[in-house]
Amino acid sequence: MMISMLVRWVAKATSRNKKLVVLAGAACLLAASPVFADSESGFSLNGFGTVGLARTTTDDVEFVRDISQPRGVSKDWSPRIDSVLGLQAAWRVTPQFEAVVQATSRYRFDKTFTPEISWAYLKYNPIPNLSLRAGRLGTEFFMMADSRWVGYSFLTVRPPGDYFWYLPFYSIHGADAAITVPFGESVFRAKAFYGHSRGSIPLADEQWDISGSPMVGGYLDYQYGAWQVRASYANIHFKRDLPIAPVLKKALGISLSSQDAAFLATQDTRTHYYSLGLVYDRGPWQAQLMLNHIDQGSNALESSDGGYALVGYRINQVTPYLGYSWVLSKSRGNAPSAIAAYVMQDSRSDQQTTFAGVRWDVVRNIALKAQWDGIRGDASSLFPYRQDNRARWDGRMDVYSLTMDFLF
Repeated sequence: MMISMLVRWVAKATSRNKKLVVLAGAACLLAASPVFADSESGFSLNGFGTVGLARTTTDDVEFVRDISQPRGVSKDWSPRIDSVLGLQAAWRVTPQFEAVVQATSRYRFDKTFTPEISWAYLKYNPIPNLSLRAGRLGTEFFMMADSRWVGYSFLTVRPPGDYFWYLPFYSIHGADAAITVPFGESVFRAKAFYGHSRGSIPLADEQWDISGSPMVGGYLDYQYGAWQVRASYANIHFKRDLPIAPVLKKALGISLSSQDAAFLATQDTRTHYYSLGLVYDRGPWQAQLMLNHIDQGSNALESSDGGYALVGYRINQVTPYLGYSWVLSKSRGNAPSAIAAYVMQDSRSDQQTTFAGVRWDVVRNIALKAQWDGIRGDASSLFPYRQDNRARWDGRMDVYSLTMDFLF
């Protein structure tokens, strides 16, 4: 009953967007579909999806999932930020070789749900504990970052924004190598990757083209029983500048001086990402603690520290959870002009979020979730919100979310 109610609600909320109506209807059909697998040919096809609704208590800013989204949600219920549909095909050519392709449809930088190929790689295991991949790969800057759109894999409605907002990179063209070494009851893992980013990041009505920017990174992971800890590092060397000049010209009729343009340049700057994650999962208890530090190489973007703590307790098919997240960016001091200072303020973050919710695993591979986020921050905390009204925004809002996550 709750599933049908949620889908009808989404269909009503998406009456102005035919693609989202199709997504909502497809969700019901696909959630009940069996996984296709042919053991003789080694081919399998499966997928994932989320039908979601969210709203806030303010029209002064629009809440987004991360900075890859050009628009967000405000006081009206909308399926925009959380709804997604994904398909993944895998072909095991030999015991050592495998080919994987994944396609997703989600709200993108260009304000559409146009499907795209998110993964397309070849995997080779020369020995059982060594994995080599090449092609289009998911990014793993932070723990669990490569599965951010698989809502079913998360206890919460979405990954906590205060921690993941600054990470709009979803895939690279490149290669990685991972090794797994068992030590008695524990397991040690290590991975390293290199590649070039793809896609764009929206800035007002313009796009910051980050394609071709080199990325490099890796992690060390240790698991013992119910405990898992991971330390990660990655960096990206941006090849192009933010489109600050056209945004200022179009929005405010202001021209950017050559001095300010040089001061705010992102071209040939490097951003570093450091993170530490701790996960506990045994019996009814689930707990996570994540910390990160992001060192921005450009004056246009403030460096930041963030993290979250989360605990959940499963009671039969229902898991209530409670969490707290935070992010604080660091001011770079004086700007050469009022215009440069105005631009720098856009990357300011100073807020804390208390969130609580419940996950109900209705049947196999289908979960319903309801969540409240109470965001309390400084009025100067504008990042990464969209359509901000600086004169009225006080840094406070509540976000209410409903989702149906599924696998098939």
